[in-house]
Amino acid sequence: MSAKKIGLLGSTGSIGVQSIEIVNEHSELFDINLLTANNNAELLIQQALEVQPECVVITNEDKFTLVQDALKEKNINVMAGEKALEEAISSLDLDVLVTAIVGYAGLKPTLKAIERGIDIALANKETLVVAGDLVTSNAKAKGVNIFPIDSEHSAIFQCLVGEKIEDVEKIYLTASGGPFRGKSREELAQITKEQALKHPNWDMGAKITIDSATLMNKGLEAIEAKWLFDLSFNQIDVVVHPQSIIHSIVQFKDSSMKAQMGLPDMRLPILYALGYPDRISSDLPRLDFANHHNLTFEQVDKNTFRNLDLAFEALKKCGNLPCIVNAANEIAVDAFLKDKVGFLEMSDVIEGCMSKVSYIEKPVYDDYVETDSLTRKMAQELL
Repeated sequence: MSAKKIGLLGSTGSIGVQSIEIVNEHSELFDINLLTANNNAELLIQQALEVQPECVVITNEDKFTLVQDALKEKNINVMAGEKALEEAISSLDLDVLVTAIVGYAGLKPTLKAIERGIDIALANKETLVVAGDLVTSNAKAKGVNIFPIDSEHSAIFQCLVGEKIEDVEKIYLTASGGPFRGKSREELAQITKEQALKHPNWDMGAKITIDSATLMNKGLEAIEAKWLFDLSFNQIDVVVHPQSIIHSIVQFKDSSMKAQMGLPDMRLPILYALGYPDRISSDLPRLDFANHHNLTFEQVDKNTFRNLDLAFEALKKCGNLPCIVNAANEIAVDAFLKDKVGFLEMSDVIEGCMSKVSYIEKPVYDDYVETDSLTRKMAQELL
């Protein structure tokens, strides 16, 4: 069997680095043809020298010469700019595209890959949050598979193997509760970015770590789950599970439940997505029950963590509202990381955009583009 040809968007981020680790451990099964990064040219160069892809793309055009000079002795095509992402996807021979770009930027290259019939290993949840209807309908029309890399969605995906989606009564996305579980809004008002960037269980990038602290990440995951698994608003719930051992749960119409368990390690969902439909042997750490005496669950506090409630409001109404929430959240998180707004003020920015940007019930692609642009401008005004 020939190795799967892999494209990796966002290779220098947390998911990208771990994806390369998985590929290197299973080089007989996977071959990376494309690496891309936004700003981290130094790590991109290092990765390119290591895995020898056909092509690398640095979207920051100011870094093009640096990357090109470093790789000029290698048989690697170096490209630069956002349009180069789509050009590379259009021209390269790829079986699976890992979309590990953060935020809205993942949408266009994902749609281009679907257009070409390339399967998607999805780590960029915002693609489905922003335009889930468009992405999933295009994928269905092209016969493209979307394999989730988010640990919660990978868990649901694994629990549904051999099951009928019509037999699903409800899914429960588990949340660690983040570093501020149990804190009051008064306490949250004093939170700094340094505190918010310390997640108790997972090692992730800055943006998703802040989203986990506000529980917005869980709200975005709920929207993503709707489109991935064709579920209604009433079929999606969140439960706090501080140990992060059970990654999600499916409840069926006969009252039985399936849960997927394992240590909190993103390499497992990456391996499952790349290897599907096969399970691939790995040396990843095993769960030792002797070290985990208690698995506990709590009701999520949407009143304290308002971002989650706002995301569920968008999930219920759909249209372009999830796109509004996503764009406003990206601006709010960036502002928080730059000490321009407080922890609780991120919710105010998002809610303000939800009320001020026009709602579109059945958006098309151009509507999503305009909504994203208008929301970002509005969010900046609200800072």
